[in-house]
Amino acid sequence: MTLTLPQRIALAFFVLISVLWVWIHVMGYTEGTYNYVYSFVFGLIPLLGGITAIRLSSVWGGMKSAIGKAVLFVGIGVFLWGCGETIWSYYNFFAGVAAPYPSLADLGFAPSIFFYGIGAIYLAQATGAKFAFRHPYAKWLVFVAFAAVMLLSYYVLIVVARGGVLVPEGETALKSFLDIVYPLGDLLAAILAVIISGLSFPYLGGRYRLNIYAILAGLAVMFLADSIFSYTTTIETYYNANLGDLILSLGTFLLTFGVLGFTRPKIEVTSKV
Repeated sequence: MTLTLPQRIALAFFVLISVLWVWIHVMGYTEGTYNYVYSFVFGLIPLLGGITAIRLSSVWGGMKSAIGKAVLFVGIGVFLWGCGETIWSYYNFFAGVAAPYPSLADLGFAPSIFFYGIGAIYLAQATGAKFAFRHPYAKWLVFVAFAAVMLLSYYVLIVVARGGVLVPEGETALKSFLDIVYPLGDLLAAILAVIISGLSFPYLGGRYRLNIYAILAGLAVMFLADSIFSYTTTIETYYNANLGDLILSLGTFLLTFGVLGFTRPKIEVTSKV
């Protein structure tokens, strides 16, 4: 499969910021300018990639087709996430706040999950997942996957990180709420990703399969990344450019990389869109 130009640019940029992350950790930096720079630059991939996807969603008819809607909504989602990271960096560089959470940055982060989750639903529709959900075991798979990850999330985020207390002493109710909402929002999208990839495999078009898988993998990675972020901010071990930030950068890159694969003019699709 040939990558689009925006995909090649995003991939090259991700490789560069990954090298930067390795250098930061080799040098042992856990605070300061280089850490802040990393937080800023990895947010540029979803920010600029989201703008590109929004502008070029018209290639698929925009709101007139399932793939057009998928590209548009995933594009909006990653763009909003990039906006949140830009606001986060403003706090870092100009307000001297290393971890502004909760803050105005969450006005970008929080709705991003909704939009790229909606985009995943339209992607499911476009790839034929509606047929896959007729599988006799589909509902049970959804239930078991949801229950398993819910239990794991509860154990890590509530029992381990908070000692079984929903709102620990010294922590605001808003932070506790966001700590749970972020991973759960990603969880719903990630479960959808598992169902699509597991049950609708026969319907995934060959030409765009890599792009679809990148988006699905990105949803799953974002769940892991937000869980790590919530955990590390709760036990106060978070710092900019930590392992969680690397996973966040991977998740946003995969989402952006996938959606940018749909920005070339369509020639043929294997399912009704």
